[in-house]
Amino acid sequence: MATDMGVDLGTATVLIYLKGKGIVLHEPSVVAIDQNTNQVLAVGESAQRMLGRTPGNIVATRPLRDGVIADFDITEMMLKHFIRKVCDHLRIFKPRIVVCIPGGTTSVEQKAVIDALTRTGAREAYLIEEPRAAALGAGLEIFKPSGNMIIDVGGGTTDVAVMSLGEIVVSSSIRVGGDKFDASIMRYIKNAHNLLIGERTAEELKIAIATACPGNLNASRSIRGRDMVSGLPRSIEFTTSMIAEAVEEPLSQIIRCIRQVLEKTPPELAGDIISNGIFLTGGGALLDGLSQRVTRETEVPTYLAEEPISCVAKGTGMTLDLLDKLSHSLISSRKISRAN
Repeated sequence: MATDMGVDLGTATVLIYLKGKGIVLHEPSVVAIDQNTNQVLAVGESAQRMLGRTPGNIVATRPLRDGVIADFDITEMMLKHFIRKVCDHLRIFKPRIVVCIPGGTTSVEQKAVIDALTRTGAREAYLIEEPRAAALGAGLEIFKPSGNMIIDVGGGTTDVAVMSLGEIVVSSSIRVGGDKFDASIMRYIKNAHNLLIGERTAEELKIAIATACPGNLNASRSIRGRDMVSGLPRSIEFTTSMIAEAVEEPLSQIIRCIRQVLEKTPPELAGDIISNGIFLTGGGALLDGLSQRVTRETEVPTYLAEEPISCVAKGTGMTLDLLDKLSHSLISSRKISRAN
């Protein structure tokens, strides 16, 4: 019997949910390739350790950018590696696979994901919007005639949606997420302190001392980089107040997106959201004080979902048991093949 699976194909990480087993894989979306031979040297955690540390002929890259496939061939290699890692018998049994996609993806981007999945050995492939998968994984009762609001802050995108009766009523997706926070930190340190740091250092700084509510934390961290003037290594002490200033721009974009969705929400559903609250999922939702900031800006109670990083992966896996309710609104390999 085939092993059906749900895949959270994220810009920063890939999570795989196996039916009956739960989440069996959680690895970075990174592939290291030798450009001389075009050979894949490492995938996932081992490839991430190479980021910024490789010789000229080896490139450690993320094949997904801003929530969509930037490099089709490398994404396919990465998917094959991860799926075979958790499902050795793919050569004999072809599974059904559900993958989440950001709400704003185009039909061309959707077809690229479906093609990548079918070429990795899927019997059937389905796509579900990230906010709907996140809501399922967070345990929200989305099939009732009641408004539920979910915000999924991923590595490449933030998806905001209001749902009722299993469908998305109002939604918006912006290409702002954890990666934009990292880029803002790198840019701030470069402009304010003439110091160049890498993506990994910026991410570590974000996790350690970043906050969405200045005043919540009062921490500091010493970071090392390359001085832009002397060209020599240098370290500086970075504080929470400095990093709060650095991440304010992408944070403001997320808040603006949330407010726009609320403004378009029908009045009855808006009343339900005030009662039920807003739920945050995704790795970016772990930013200190984010739920407090959203509550303050929207005047709606906001909660961090249980295990926010795995909500989307769980939701894609749960979709396999709900195909009778959801299949008419999912993008599938069958529908795309018929359209062509």
